[in-house]
Amino acid sequence: MKSSKNAITPEIRAKERKSFRSRLKRYAPLYLLALPSFIYLIINNYMPMVGLTLAFKKFSFAKGIFASPWNGVENFSYLFGSKWAKIMFKNTILYNLVFLVLGTVFAVTVAILLNELVNAKLKQVYQTVILIPHLFSMVIVGYIVFAFLGGTNGFVNSHILTPLGAKAINWYTKAKYWPVILTIVHLWKGFGFQSIVYYATLVGFDQSLYEAAMVDGATKWQQIKSITIPLLKPTVIILTIMSLGRMFNSDFGLFYQVPQNNGMLYTTTTTIDTYVYRALMMDNDVGRSLAAGFLQSILGFIVVMLANFTVRKVDENSALF
Repeated sequence: MKSSKNAITPEIRAKERKSFRSRLKRYAPLYLLALPSFIYLIINNYMPMVGLTLAFKKFSFAKGIFASPWNGVENFSYLFGSKWAKIMFKNTILYNLVFLVLGTVFAVTVAILLNELVNAKLKQVYQTVILIPHLFSMVIVGYIVFAFLGGTNGFVNSHILTPLGAKAINWYTKAKYWPVILTIVHLWKGFGFQSIVYYATLVGFDQSLYEAAMVDGATKWQQIKSITIPLLKPTVIILTIMSLGRMFNSDFGLFYQVPQNNGMLYTTTTTIDTYVYRALMMDNDVGRSLAAGFLQSILGFIVVMLANFTVRKVDENSALF
């Protein structure tokens, strides 16, 4: 028989309902502010998930999503059966690994340099300047790259190589140069935003730690090595784990728009995204493109879980979840 102390009386229920209504009324403005974001999240992220069924169907525009016949994993087979399978998976993974390592190192370095600036106005100017490339669309970036690498009037050929007596290079027909070119373009466009994120973390550090280090005679490099980098480690780990979730995705504009979809560069510019896009444009096969997207999501999820599991084993406090 239940104790009378644990019984929920009508008075307690009434008090709980009153407390709930009070909290609801208090936070109603915040709920209203968040409502558009929740609606957008549902419409943009959750409702389209119904279309994932097409990854396992032979889609017919006449029959629609639900009436199209099932075809098992046939849509996935073209990703692995093509002669480009090895190239696109290799390019996607290797590019992302290079972007992740160099991008993190570059962004952290710039963030530390920003934090060391004393002049506040100059610091604001630098923050604005390094963030501008992040706001450019890849179409504009593609034209900027072409202005530098154009065969006849490109800046590199006409103002650097030719005046030095070197032979001009037709960059858009030489695939071997593009891993370096794409890496430079990616770093130039993306490091500003990452640097601001790390800089925002640096600003919140306890300055008394640096003051104590200065009293003990520590140099700037010793302060960075012994204080800044260890304190910044959790943020680096979290952002790295999140980036690993897109290990099998690529920046479509970077690999399609910047090289101008040049067929002579496909060996170094073809990734899963560009390959699927070209296949979709040629074959108009929606099921295959959705199968690729589904596979990318699953593989990304697995990589994130493995990375987080590894981090949790090494340093539980730095794990994402």
